[in-house]
Amino acid sequence: MISRRPVKPRRGTAVRAGVPLVLVASLPVWPGLLWDGLQEAAEQPTATLSHSWEWELPPWMPRPVVPQDNPMTPEKVELGRHLFYDEDLSANRTQSCASCHVQELSFADPRPRAVGSTGEVHPRGSMSLANVAYASTLTWANPNLTALEQQVLIPLFGEDPVELGMGGKEEELLTRLRTSAIYPDLFAAAFPEEEDPIHLQTLVWALASFQRALVSVSSPYDRYLQGDDDAVGAEVLRGEDLFFSERLECFHCHGGPFFSGSIDYEGKGFSEIEFFNNALYNLDGQGAYPSENTGIYEFTLDPADMGRFRAPSLKNIAVTAPYMHDGSLETLEDVLDHYEAGGRTVLEGPMAGSGRESPLRSEFIVGFELTPEERGDLLAFLHALTDDAFLTDPRFSDPWPREERPDTRTEAMGSDLQQTHRFIGSGRLP
Repeated sequence: MISRRPVKPRRGTAVRAGVPLVLVASLPVWPGLLWDGLQEAAEQPTATLSHSWEWELPPWMPRPVVPQDNPMTPEKVELGRHLFYDEDLSANRTQSCASCHVQELSFADPRPRAVGSTGEVHPRGSMSLANVAYASTLTWANPNLTALEQQVLIPLFGEDPVELGMGGKEEELLTRLRTSAIYPDLFAAAFPEEEDPIHLQTLVWALASFQRALVSVSSPYDRYLQGDDDAVGAEVLRGEDLFFSERLECFHCHGGPFFSGSIDYEGKGFSEIEFFNNALYNLDGQGAYPSENTGIYEFTLDPADMGRFRAPSLKNIAVTAPYMHDGSLETLEDVLDHYEAGGRTVLEGPMAGSGRESPLRSEFIVGFELTPEERGDLLAFLHALTDDAFLTDPRFSDPWPREERPDTRTEAMGSDLQQTHRFIGSGRLP
C-alpha cells in the first residue's frame, strides 16, 4: 500500500537543484504526487556492486542518492560506525560524533544547543540523523550544504564554532588512525583498492556512508502505510486527519513519507529545498531573529529570508526533545501551543516580541484551536512516528567495548535547557 493520504497542493519557499540560490516564495509543490513519484522511483532498476550495502526498505521507498565516487558497502559502513563513535576524532579525546547524535534519541542531542569538545555552546541544536540520506540540504540553515561528504568536514575541522576541534591537526588525526590496533585492517577492508587507505578522503567517505545507512522506516505509522491496519489505533488515525488538514496546515512543511519538504532520492526529477519562518521570534516588529540565528538570511542577505530554517523531519520526533533550532521549546505540548497560537510571544526582555505579528511569518502559521481530545489525538499521531527498532538497531550502535562511565547527558541537558530559557529572556548567551 502506498499512501492513504489525499493529494493536496502546498506552497513553500524552495530552491530546485541546478538553480542559483534565489529562494522563490510560493513555489508550488504537490505532496500527493510525491508518493506516486516514490513508487515509480522505487521500481526503477539500479546497478549495484556485488557487495553493496542493502537498505531494508519497504517496497514503496526508493533508495537514497549515493555519490558515484563513494558507493555504499558493508565494510565502509562498519568503518564509519567505528569512526562515528570514536572520541579519538576530537583533538582532546573527549567527544565523538555520537556525543551530539545519540542513537536512542534518533541520533539527535538532548541538549537545546550543542556543546563542542572545548565546552563552547553552539547557537543551534544537533539535528536528528534519521533518514539524513534523503535530505537535500543539511543542518538547520545552510542552503549550500547538500552532501554528507561536505558536512562531515565541518564538525571535524570547523573553528566557528569548535566541535571536534581537529582544525589544523589533520596529520595528528591520521597518525592516531594509522597507529591504532584495528583501523589499518578496517580501512583496508573498506578500501581494498587503495595502496595507503588511511587518509582524509577515505575517512570522510566512511563517515558519510555510515550516516547514509541510518534509514528509519519501521514506525507504527510506517507499518500502517504498508497495509497493517492493526499497527495504529483510532486515536492515531484521528490525529493523522488533523495533521494533514488545511485547518492545522502541518503537512505543508512536514509532508511526504519523510515528514520534511527538503528531500531527494534516486529517480527524483529534482531536489526539493525549502525553508520556513515559523514565527518563533520578532524582536523589532519587522520579524528580526537573534543575530546568531538568522536562518538562511546569513547566506542570502535577503531581508525576506530572515528567520527561515529548514523544517526537520518528524520521524522519531517524540524522542528528539527539546525542539526548534535553538531548543527553546521543551516538549511536544509546547510545540503545539506555539503553532496553536500562530507564533510565539515573548513578553519581556531583549527577546520580547510577538511572532504571530511578524510580517515574515510563513503563510502556513495561521493558528488554530484544539479540543483536549484533538490535542491527545495529534500527540498520539506524532508518537506513532517513533521507530523503536531503529533506535536500538545493533548495526548502528556503539562498537567500542569500554569501561562503565557515568552518563552526564541528563545533567547537561537540564543545565543547558535552563541557560537557553534564560537566554530567551535576557538576550545573553551562556
